[in-house]
Amino acid sequence: MRGARLMATRTSVRVDPVARDITLMLDDTLSPDAQAALLAGAAREALGDAQDMNRQALGYVPEHETFVDGARRDDLTKLTPRSTILFEFKLLTDIVEWIDEQLIIHSPVRTERFARSHVWFADDVEMDPLNPPPAEQYVVLNAQPYARKIERGLSSQAPAGVYEGVATLAKRRFGNVAYVGFSYRSFPGGAIGKWAQTASAEKLSRNVRGGRVGARQDWLTRQPAILIDQGR
Repeated sequence: MRGARLMATRTSVRVDPVARDITLMLDDTLSPDAQAALLAGAAREALGDAQDMNRQALGYVPEHETFVDGARRDDLTKLTPRSTILFEFKLLTDIVEWIDEQLIIHSPVRTERFARSHVWFADDVEMDPLNPPPAEQYVVLNAQPYARKIERGLSSQAPAGVYEGVATLAKRRFGNVAYVGFSYRSFPGGAIGKWAQTASAEKLSRNVRGGRVGARQDWLTRQPAILIDQGR
């Protein structure tokens, strides 16, 4: 008898149980092609079970990618009896796209500058939210200097702020998939970074914050942010 491992994975341990291990005991009396066919059938069955569980947990079936022996594949052809199959569901990328859409919807639209200034990072590398790469953590923040004022409710078009409210909505919707939280992050780039280098900003930081230059710059550039983390 020969064992082959089949795995369907999830991106978060909070969905139970989208990820699972299945050991198939393949009969040596069967030909390699017949054993591979049995493995493919079991893989499709496991994928269907995982999709059903995701549908029950999330209310929809997320897209997935298939990997055979570590290589991305479009189908389950050309398997061997020893092939390892991985189904990876795109749960975190769905969250990224949903949050990005909600941030735009809830942004003040007087000039649309704020709505166009949401900046996304995947493991601290800037990325396109419409094509997010695999990552352990995603962060989004706004690059405009007045983002903190908007978050405090000083815009008539967003009296409850933007980021914390969207984070709360996302947590309710995706809390069983990944950690979603509101925080503040320093961003020395974009318009906020340019403003932090001005004389008026430096004077403000000396009068209000004090301390080392680096600490003052960090304080000047701290922006409201949303964190998405699959490991918490």
